[in-house]
Amino acid sequence: MSTTADPVALGVGLGASAPPGADEAVVAKTSTTVANVIAKTVAVISNAVSTGATSSSTPTYSTTTTSSTPTPTPTPIQSLPPSLEDAEQKLSVKDLSQALQHFGIVDYLVFIAMLAVCAVIGFYFGFIEKKQKKQKLAKKDGGGAAGVEERRGSEALDYLVGGRQMKVFPVALSLVASFVSGISLLGTSTEIYVYGTQYAFILVTLAISGAISWYIFLPVFCNLQLTSTYEYFELRFNKSVRLLSSAFFTIANLIWLPIVIYVPALAFNQVTGINIHVITPIVCLVCIFYTTAGGLKAVVWTDVIQTVIMIGAVIFVIIKGTLDVGGLGVVFQRNFDSGRIEWPELTFDPKVRMSMFALMVGYVGHNTYQFGCNQMITQRYMSLPGVKQMAHTSFVFIVGLTLLFALCLYNGLLLFATYYDCDPLTTKLASAKDQLVPLLVIQSMSSFPGVPGLFVAGVFSAALSSLSTGMNSLSAVFLEDYIKPLAKKPLTEHQTGVTLRLCTVIIGVVSVALVFVVERMSSHVLQLGMSIGSVVQGPLLGLFTMGLLCPSINSKSAITGSLVAFFFMGWLSITAQIAINSGEMHSPEKPVSIEGCDYEFDRSLVSPANVTLLGAETPSLSFAEQLYHISFLFYTVMGGTVGVIAGHLAGFIFGRNKAGDVEDDLLSPCIRRFQKSRYTSVSLHENSIRSSNEKS
Repeated sequence: MSTTADPVALGVGLGASAPPGADEAVVAKTSTTVANVIAKTVAVISNAVSTGATSSSTPTYSTTTTSSTPTPTPTPIQSLPPSLEDAEQKLSVKDLSQALQHFGIVDYLVFIAMLAVCAVIGFYFGFIEKKQKKQKLAKKDGGGAAGVEERRGSEALDYLVGGRQMKVFPVALSLVASFVSGISLLGTSTEIYVYGTQYAFILVTLAISGAISWYIFLPVFCNLQLTSTYEYFELRFNKSVRLLSSAFFTIANLIWLPIVIYVPALAFNQVTGINIHVITPIVCLVCIFYTTAGGLKAVVWTDVIQTVIMIGAVIFVIIKGTLDVGGLGVVFQRNFDSGRIEWPELTFDPKVRMSMFALMVGYVGHNTYQFGCNQMITQRYMSLPGVKQMAHTSFVFIVGLTLLFALCLYNGLLLFATYYDCDPLTTKLASAKDQLVPLLVIQSMSSFPGVPGLFVAGVFSAALSSLSTGMNSLSAVFLEDYIKPLAKKPLTEHQTGVTLRLCTVIIGVVSVALVFVVERMSSHVLQLGMSIGSVVQGPLLGLFTMGLLCPSINSKSAITGSLVAFFFMGWLSITAQIAINSGEMHSPEKPVSIEGCDYEFDRSLVSPANVTLLGAETPSLSFAEQLYHISFLFYTVMGGTVGVIAGHLAGFIFGRNKAGDVEDDLLSPCIRRFQKSRYTSVSLHENSIRSSNEKS
């Protein structure tokens, strides 16, 4: 999954600075403590949150509006009686932020219940179900059925692919949960709030990517029935290519998993105030337990539970938030007035951050790799008993993914409709972009005990499903690609089980530790995940393309091409990230307003100079600057393209394969047909030459 990322602006529409005292005697006293003010403010917000404002007037959108303020739409605090409004001074943004960190006992219980259910599922598949299976196997007599059952129930197969006996619907939901991490759940909504609806056109690309991956990549892996996708490279090329591709996958996941953990920790921090480095080890410990104990079966079934929680939380927030702002018409009108709802950007300039060209080429290529080549996805397909079930799962997966992304995209529109006249990012009510959605939840759901807890559980569910999938997939790669080839003798069932579980624990611990690194990255998480991940996803896409679609490329050329792509993408991604952190690269953001803010904040932070920079066009760029200013959506495709081109060029040095050197089963079906027709025409031509020579 996933990545413009940090939830940015938490709801300004919650707005509130008016002091909540109902007792005039208490209000009159200057000795009233800040704690009492905050406590009363929370009570007022909870009681008044449903009275949120709907005004027909549209504010003037500007990031730096500090002059005269038109009459804003009344927020819950503004709707208070005058006697209460004038009783005390406005709250500061710091006090309001603390007041909004309201996570009740019911919310904590809901969150803990989600973790407990996941742990119980892991315990069941790791101990109870495993014991029952051994007892059934012990009762069997003879070799036939028992032999098949024993083969399917071997430790590695059972732990990594569920004995290849999983069902369509749970696997499809598991795929959705694994793909839609917290990065997508929060980052997608934030993308719409900050940059507008250009990203919404990804819905068109999902079906295209799914079709390409199913007809070109997945048939080969499904027929070969591989536990690790990278076993393919040893069959197609040699062991060196297999180890190189496995190393790429390992690097990609060790980059991606900490981002997956970090995003929901931000959301939890927004609603509770608990430090992210306190909550992440606790939650990840539960994830490590059920993944280690139950293997793929536990991962899939916890994904099912987590998907239901995730979708339920998003739908609940959308319905309540839409009612609070005044309905669908208000949501779309406010976004239309601000320029967020727009037609697709029809340009071939690759430097445009989000255009139809970038989506149809870059994003389709990125998702084609994710759907068809990523070990985390293909391993789920390998857990199914046959190709027919895999096809059904792929269809349900794409449909479910499209619906969930549509919900997240609409939630982005709802974010702006709620905070259209008081941007939380500008006022620093939200310290990070990825905290916007949690702020909306606290605003709209504070009167419903347990619902904020349900939402945070949903965000963490998305993250835990991705984390558990990543750990399980990496343990498969470690076993099949690193440990087994290096072992002097075959591992016993017990040794295999211990090795897999030890790998899972180590991967989980390393991922949690790397959260400290991710925290210091300044990019939006959606963009950060895609740009940094492309360092290895690009070369991997190139390797799979060379293997499946380019039969003339041999192993040496494939290694050369992938290494060239790796170093090129490493330079590109790191240079772009440095440029973003230093302020050299700026993506134009949609306008926001602070005209309706009714709490105190540091207006010195709002400067016209900063706004001018935000939308400024970069002057003449050198060739190198032109490259790393290209939209991050192209990164994976660029890496794959560079790899394939370099591989073909290396063929002039290392030679090429001849027709028939590569087995048909190792090529994509479309290439097999071409190879057969070409081979047949060559054979007919040779036979005609031979017969004519004999006649002469």
